[in-house]
Amino acid sequence: MPKIAFIGAGSTVFAKNLLGDILSFPELADSTISLMDIDETRLNTTRLVAERIARTLGAHPTIEATTDRRKAVAGADYVITMFQIGGYRPSTVIDFEIPKKYGLRQTIADTLGIGGIMRALRTIPVLLDLAKDMEELCPQALLLNYVNPMAMNMWALNRASKIRNVGLCHSVQGTAMQIAQDIGVPIEEINYLCAGINHMAFYLKFERKTPQGVEDLYPRIHQVYKEGRVPDWNRVRYEMLKRLGYFVTESSEHFSEYVPWFIKRDRPDLIEKFNIPLDEYIRRCEVQIAGWEATKDVVENPNLPINVPLIQEKLRAAGATDWDINWITEIASKFDQIEKSHEYGSYIIHSLETGIPRVIYGNVENRGLIDNLPQGCTVEVPCLVDKNGIQPTKIGMLPPQLAALMQTNINVQALTVEAALTGKREHIYHAAMLDPHTAAELDLDQIWSLVDDLIEAHGDMLPPFH
Repeated sequence: MPKIAFIGAGSTVFAKNLLGDILSFPELADSTISLMDIDETRLNTTRLVAERIARTLGAHPTIEATTDRRKAVAGADYVITMFQIGGYRPSTVIDFEIPKKYGLRQTIADTLGIGGIMRALRTIPVLLDLAKDMEELCPQALLLNYVNPMAMNMWALNRASKIRNVGLCHSVQGTAMQIAQDIGVPIEEINYLCAGINHMAFYLKFERKTPQGVEDLYPRIHQVYKEGRVPDWNRVRYEMLKRLGYFVTESSEHFSEYVPWFIKRDRPDLIEKFNIPLDEYIRRCEVQIAGWEATKDVVENPNLPINVPLIQEKLRAAGATDWDINWITEIASKFDQIEKSHEYGSYIIHSLETGIPRVIYGNVENRGLIDNLPQGCTVEVPCLVDKNGIQPTKIGMLPPQLAALMQTNINVQALTVEAALTGKREHIYHAAMLDPHTAAELDLDQIWSLVDDLIEAHGDMLPPFH
């Protein structure tokens, strides 16, 4: 049976989903699960949850919990990363608040932009330290990375480590389900081909088989826009569909900060027109913290009754929407119920262990996969997984407008990775200069000053730069 290490296991809800996915496979039910986190309290909660999941499923894994990363990965076959360096406080708050002093506003700040750059500079050194541990203690293991900024993290890993890896996200399969709902076609009937970079991949095909042949579903997607049926929370992506002809994978709030067109301090009308939630990640973090505080007793002890009015009260005080409240309350009320998630991690492990072939979407090194994106950058493409490993699909040429847009993001990724691997401070400025949103809002002196302020504020959370 394989040993599977969870690094950052204090992310209890996410860990719970992956554990349920993994242990629901009979072939993986006796695996060794090694849970690791630096927060002993959260780690212990996840251990209790893992034990309950195993009992519920009738599985018999060996469950370990440790704050020692090297102990967790020693002898592992799979290592799953799911951490946030610097946490919500202080690091994420710094990434939002200091740019706001310059008039630079963000929505999520975990993938690109000045927030994504700083998050990468905090995260890459930790990932590379982990990779060194793996090279020594489990050199044949597969690293399954869920940590953002995905593209930068994976690019750095591929340049600086020989550890096998794949970056995993849920935007491809998640957005496909959203589109299916918008056009009224069951997702089970739909076949799609998607490619690009993480959070900026596009559906090159979206179709289904009918008795008359293959039906291209893109006309139905365009019809949603033409008929004014675009969901309020998805206006940016449908606008980009109109302009580019293809639908992008990541959400409207994410995408709005990858480009220079939607968030402008002298154009509040754009924020309203496209319904862009500024500081959205801050709001979500506050809601999640409040949700955890309101539900942790139930999570730790399933025999306790759920006080729904109290949960709702605490969540509303934290700025939760009705959707947030319903979602968090449902999670708490169904925490002992095991339902398959749409995360790829368990399917990859199962296919590698059993040989059962599956197609997943993975973030991998571009070695001849997409011809009009730089070799060596991180691309998101369909991959076949079986006993032979993770085998990416060659896509060829992307439509030129899509490749050109991706290149504006890849420029920032490349320079950030260069800064992380060389320690050269100048490349942090260069990355910020070329970031589409930052450059649209700030002049060069402001960008330089902003970078200096952020480096100083993050302090020891960043490695030294020269």
